[in-house]
Amino acid sequence: MTTQIKFGTSGWRAVMAEEFTFANVRRAVHGIARYVVSQKPKGAKVIVGRDPRFLGESFCAMAAEILSAYGITPLVIAEAAPTPAISYAVTQAKADGAINITASHNPPEYNGIKFSTPDGAPALPEATKRIEAEIVAFDASGGNGAGTKGPDAQALDPRRMYLSRLREIVDLNVIRKAGIRVVFDPFWGAARGYSDELLREGGVAVECVHDYRDVLFGGHAPEPDDHLLEDCRKKMRETKAQIGIATDGDADRFGILDEDGTFFQPNYIIALLFDYLVESRGWKNGVGKSVATTNLINALARHHNVELHETPVGFKYIGELIKEDKICIGGEESAGLSIRHHVPEKDGVLAGLLCRHHVPEKDGVLAGLLCCEMMARRGKSLGKQLSELFVKVGSFCPQRENFRLTPEVKEKFTGKLRSEPREFFGRKVGEVVRKDGLKLVFEDGSWVCYRLSGTEPVVRVYSEASSAAELAKLSAAAKQWIFE
Repeated sequence: MTTQIKFGTSGWRAVMAEEFTFANVRRAVHGIARYVVSQKPKGAKVIVGRDPRFLGESFCAMAAEILSAYGITPLVIAEAAPTPAISYAVTQAKADGAINITASHNPPEYNGIKFSTPDGAPALPEATKRIEAEIVAFDASGGNGAGTKGPDAQALDPRRMYLSRLREIVDLNVIRKAGIRVVFDPFWGAARGYSDELLREGGVAVECVHDYRDVLFGGHAPEPDDHLLEDCRKKMRETKAQIGIATDGDADRFGILDEDGTFFQPNYIIALLFDYLVESRGWKNGVGKSVATTNLINALARHHNVELHETPVGFKYIGELIKEDKICIGGEESAGLSIRHHVPEKDGVLAGLLCRHHVPEKDGVLAGLLCCEMMARRGKSLGKQLSELFVKVGSFCPQRENFRLTPEVKEKFTGKLRSEPREFFGRKVGEVVRKDGLKLVFEDGSWVCYRLSGTEPVVRVYSEASSAAELAKLSAAAKQWIFE
């Protein structure tokens, strides 16, 4: 039976040697190539990149060969590269898209494919549905459709252009003058030689852990989460560093440690950086967040008189807001963040003429560097800054939990999600939001959001209250509502 290839929130991912096989990757790339040719029949160029996973080079070589057979010029990145660097390269090279062989933060047995459109953004559902249809059409044709060998592959190195863009955004002088010491953990991933080299170039003291290729990522998922950052904490203690910054396997996600080793959940980092960008850059054009991300951002938007845009889960939706310059920053609680499509002035001339725009894609490298700048300029720990935010707009305690469902419970719960509850274990429901899943906002400002996974029998439960004690009560009620 032929595997059905479906592009989810961030591309197609599968276990290697099970569904992620050379045969299936070939089908997926044929589908992408057919889609690109349908958009631009002649003269198309597509970037081919990867993270450091097992066999990445081989998958890239195969993808380049298939693209060439369709008359598409492959622009091949030799070394592992961060997803945001690949995204930026799409716009700078005026490419017609990018195939990125990566499974991001997933465990080492996984691999995947992300496809970026000509604007450098993650492909929207209308594009991925077309690609899926083209894969089906390719299968139906018996594997025919491509021509003979076409344009030769060309080499592309996105590092120089991407780091040049980061120098325009991040104030390295402020970090250097503050004497901030940094520890960087790339999790054996694609950001090796990016964050650390930029900081060193700026005269900032930086040390690294896990700064070599390991296709097994230390035997666990390359995810910069609290429980996996102990080596980073140890190095911070050894070097008396004030901040630890980390990126996942393809560097689109971030993890941040405060000076005492406290992990700062992404919800808080997004809120802090939003507040900081308004303060330091004067950007007040808007802020974007997914429906499952902390309402601390809502409160800050009101405080700063900034327009709030709430999207479904999936950074591609925030990417659209960035492209339209409707927001100064956009983020998701799952550690995705990027900033506005900004054109700074340079000697009275718009630098946009030099094509210096940032990416409508998650950028874990940028997030870490901006946190260094924020700490340096404000001269305060992240914990102190968050306490000051709470004084300004109130306290917010968010969390996410996953619950596995039996087929019977899932069927019953799916029906429940269609209901319109007006009360929730003694709490009055003030608003029902169906932007993505079911979000119940209560009259006291607390909320709970349920989202069924599209790939496994799991419901993701996001909840938020004004204190840890209230959150514990809400979390217990949220779980009870699933299984009662």
